[in-house]
Amino acid sequence: MDVKNWLTRTESLPVRRKRAQAVRAFGKWAELNELEVFVWWRTIPVAKDKVSPQLTVTEEMYRDALTKAKNARDKALIEVLWSTGLRRSEISRLEVGDINLSQGYLIIRTTKAGKPRIAPLSPHARRALLRLVGKRLDGSVFELNSSSIRVRLARLGLPSAHAWRRGWAVHALRNGISEASVRAAAGWSSGAMVVRYTNSLSGELALEEFQRVWQPKHP
Repeated sequence: MDVKNWLTRTESLPVRRKRAQAVRAFGKWAELNELEVFVWWRTIPVAKDKVSPQLTVTEEMYRDALTKAKNARDKALIEVLWSTGLRRSEISRLEVGDINLSQGYLIIRTTKAGKPRIAPLSPHARRALLRLVGKRLDGSVFELNSSSIRVRLARLGLPSAHAWRRGWAVHALRNGISEASVRAAAGWSSGAMVVRYTNSLSGELALEEFQRVWQPKHP
């Protein structure tokens, strides 16, 4: 009863959840070490997180974002987010030498997974980056750190980089890009992240894919 009272002393659901998890973790440790401190740890209720729908950038939102761009850097940032789904940290570390405009890709040298990868660039993104870097041969592409990118997006009234990353993944799958290619471009080692990012739209994606297959093919 003391533990349950302690759990309910706060109205914060995340705090109640963390407290319950801490008690259960200690109870499990005690059991593994044959310490009969409290054998009822399994009955401690763990509050469930409320899952809120996450914003996903759409093509319409992307086109609207372009109208808000104040300069070449803003436009290039929007195009890179929509074309590659890069994380803020990855964008902030981009160097001019990491851009291959002739073949249309970026080299992501430092990634969350620790392995370098390439990210394909759309023609629009290639043109926007060319206008941004001009004749520069080295240096930071955007000259912004991760926090500055977050602030810039907020000042332009644009969604977060994560919302762009989700939108990029959904848009790619919706337009016939294979899951394997999406994983490779995003730097995901398994399909779990693809499912996480597109779970709420999986039914819609399936419907569109089947309808595309069923469309009559004209000679």
